[in-house]
Amino acid sequence: MSLNFTFQTTAEEVADVFAGEIRGKNVLITGTSLDGIGFEAARVIAKYANLVIITGYNASRLQLSEEAIKRDVPTANIRRLTLDLSSLAAVRTAAAEVNAYPEALHVCPGYAAAAVTKFKVTVDNLENQMATGHIGPFLFTNLLAAKILASGSADYTPRVIFVASLGDGVDFATFAQPDPTKYISIFGPYNETKSANVLTTIELSKRSRGKINAYSLHPGLIYTNINHKEESIAEFQEIGLLDENEGPNESWVWKTIPQGAATTVTAAFDPSISGELQECLSAAINHKFHTLDKPGAYLVDCQVANDKIAPHSSDPANASRLWEVTEKVITIRDPLVGHPT
Repeated sequence: MSLNFTFQTTAEEVADVFAGEIRGKNVLITGTSLDGIGFEAARVIAKYANLVIITGYNASRLQLSEEAIKRDVPTANIRRLTLDLSSLAAVRTAAAEVNAYPEALHVCPGYAAAAVTKFKVTVDNLENQMATGHIGPFLFTNLLAAKILASGSADYTPRVIFVASLGDGVDFATFAQPDPTKYISIFGPYNETKSANVLTTIELSKRSRGKINAYSLHPGLIYTNINHKEESIAEFQEIGLLDENEGPNESWVWKTIPQGAATTVTAAFDPSISGELQECLSAAINHKFHTLDKPGAYLVDCQVANDKIAPHSSDPANASRLWEVTEKVITIRDPLVGHPT
């Protein structure tokens, strides 16, 4: 990547550089609550985009986000979409609404994540963090796939972005059947979910055969609304992430929210990374994973950093297996959907 973006670069700086790429685009961002990096990404993208669709499961909070963006960007074209990613039925309803929109859909960054809490299952009897952070977004993306693909042209390839982290791999044994006895740490499912995000990006890149540019990224350590959850504070304090006053422990290296959102805006609009992805994709299609980087580029600090992905989160066999297992889980839990692809 030619631009000198760094740890300190802000989302607004990135958006200003890529204003020409953003203009005319319609962008859907999941997870846009106030005090979150998804909100900040939506705010800076709205300065230039044709349309920004913001989502959240709480309609009142979603309206607050829209109002805050419009105060800062009066010209912003914002559309609210109520979306509960922890419910497969709710995902299906929201996807149908988006598919009915007359506008094309060019870019889909995903920030949504469940609170990092003790064991909890969803209405579909799935582990809450995995359902909200991976299974729901997986279904949503697949149900929107035709609309996303339709925005492509000879000059433009649509993009899907998953905000992840390093991840700890996916436990396929408990993926479909959550087991509270194996819920050792609240951070285990969180890390598994982030690993699933990276693997999904790899497989989506391969399956789309160059028609969707999919990326995952590590935004950095940011003090956001997820750290404010009452049910999570004690656990964050126990590992030393939060101090005794429930604020960020300064012994860790933190990014600001504007810095944390920068890598997503880069992944969504930097034209220089698409060539790197195509090279990776070509290797994947020809089963030459050992000679080139993996498909579905991974970004850190606004730079491609495929070398920083843990082996279990970059293994194409794991990516393929996860895709197939996720499809099966969705079909079993929600037969009306069937296979989403």
